[in-house]
Amino acid sequence: MTLIMNACAFLFKVLTLPLHIAELVGLLSLYKRVFPRVVYNFTLAYNELMNDKKSELFRNLAKFYPQKGSLRILEVGCGSGANFEHYPTGCKITCIDPNPHFKNYLEKSMAKNDHLVYDSFVVASGENLQAVEDNSVDVVVCTLVLCSVQDTPKVLQEAKRVLRPGGALFFLEHVVSDPSTWTYFFQHVLQPFWHYLNDGCDTTRATWKHIEAAGFSDLQLRHIQAPLFFMLKPHIVGYAIK
Repeated sequence: MTLIMNACAFLFKVLTLPLHIAELVGLLSLYKRVFPRVVYNFTLAYNELMNDKKSELFRNLAKFYPQKGSLRILEVGCGSGANFEHYPTGCKITCIDPNPHFKNYLEKSMAKNDHLVYDSFVVASGENLQAVEDNSVDVVVCTLVLCSVQDTPKVLQEAKRVLRPGGALFFLEHVVSDPSTWTYFFQHVLQPFWHYLNDGCDTTRATWKHIEAAGFSDLQLRHIQAPLFFMLKPHIVGYAIK
């Protein structure tokens, strides 16, 4: 089965070679302008299907309020602001995303969620949060982000750096399926095409292993099956305390 899977994956790599060349020479830069619109529409559907899971996860934000002042949240890979509706009133939000073209959609979400206080929108990758000071936020949020970053361990170390002692990283991520499943097979076969269709998204990552190895003092992590397209069904959800 592994041999067949690898052969099929190689075939898809060959078929997507023109896309790879287009990316190398910068011809896919236009898609980065279009991609925020794709994500905005996707997150509307995702939020509806995952509302219960998100509500359950973000109820735990109440555990991480500072002794004084409002809850300070840094959202890495904020996209179009799909999580804002789940945050408690009065939270102070800093948004970071490497794609500046999300700004218009982010502002739409901000207008809809005026129960929050918005600090800033910083164009940066999750691997480089130098705009954020050490020990300066109560919560870092990553949802559907670690599937597309270049260096997952680096992102997690940056999250730990900016979190105050006792703060927490909240995550909700799709991950690779169990190797015994057909989902695993097709995740690997279709990944070369999926990468370009979804701006670098990787369906074959065992992200939980990186979180477990990141050195957090406590980890609350569950594997779930989301009511989504089969390649995205395997998810992890939870939070990790600094």
